[in-house]
Amino acid sequence: MPAKKKFDPVCTYSLNESIPHSQIKIATFNLFNYLEPPFAYYDFERIYSALQWTKKQRWIGDYLDEFQPDVIGFQEVFSPESLSTLLLKHGYRYFAVVDQAEVTDDFICRSPVVALASRYPIKEVQAVTADADLAIAMGLKGDFSFSRKVIRATVELPHIGDCDCYVVHFKSKRPMLEHVKNDQFSSEKNIIESLKCQVVGGWGSTIQRGSEAALLLVNMISRREKSGLPMILMGDFNNTLADGVLTHLITDSLRFVSKYDSEAFVAKYCLKDAWDLYLATDNDTQHITRKATHYFGESSSVLDYILFSCEFDACHQSSVFELAAYHTYDRHLINPIFDRDGESTDHAIVSVTLELRS
Repeated sequence: MPAKKKFDPVCTYSLNESIPHSQIKIATFNLFNYLEPPFAYYDFERIYSALQWTKKQRWIGDYLDEFQPDVIGFQEVFSPESLSTLLLKHGYRYFAVVDQAEVTDDFICRSPVVALASRYPIKEVQAVTADADLAIAMGLKGDFSFSRKVIRATVELPHIGDCDCYVVHFKSKRPMLEHVKNDQFSSEKNIIESLKCQVVGGWGSTIQRGSEAALLLVNMISRREKSGLPMILMGDFNNTLADGVLTHLITDSLRFVSKYDSEAFVAKYCLKDAWDLYLATDNDTQHITRKATHYFGESSSVLDYILFSCEFDACHQSSVFELAAYHTYDRHLINPIFDRDGESTDHAIVSVTLELRS
């Protein structure tokens, strides 16, 4: 079996490069099982052939060359070293991770990680940790942890300076519990037990996902209180923002305080969805329907998001940038061509263009 590759779980790379000043592009990109062969993802049979791996690498590179995002949050990274090498070839000289995938039997990989790449200098990298006291107050265990470690990378952006960029991949909707068929049970009994696990396990995943979002936002608020730095949150949320589980990420009011204080502190410490910021900048966009980023059977939903603090909100008096464009790259999902898209990803890629305010 191949030996496990060693890769520093907390790292950055940097070289000098010139950067544009008037526009910045931010993207979130679920890579879908990015794992260099001969390693396998989840199962010993799931190994990319050399041809498949080359095709996947090329597809990623083609997207980067065409759309040229400046800062990218990645999810489902099994092979960060390979990803950093690929990105360097396409002009991304700064790269960060804070974790590494679990490897069993020397070659089967589980628990992919998130990563961040940037054309701008990364000044600091940390994994976000949950506040133990708040977790206990929420009825969780004191050692509560994120299902996938969250990156906070402080990136030096033009004009705005240091900015805290967070990359997440919240807990999926896959039930935490799974019934193993018991041959001693009747068919009906096995189905009933599966139903119980689906109900309870699904709710358990929802609790985990919502708790991750709440404890992350609290961490971001505490960090903002100390540093005063702008914030960007990007990633695969595995949930829509609209159904209540994650709506606290875009809290728009405070209870039991004056309207003046509520508006001031929400503006300073809370986040706004890039889509809403984009719609607010151009009246001609009001008729546009937001594209889904993931399809499952006959259903579709927006799972991939980029959220911003007020420095990127054109409606805020102290904003430096505004949302000039919002793009959902879904050609590989809507109209796939096997030769081109056969080893792409099961998510759309969301990117936004920030433009310096005049």
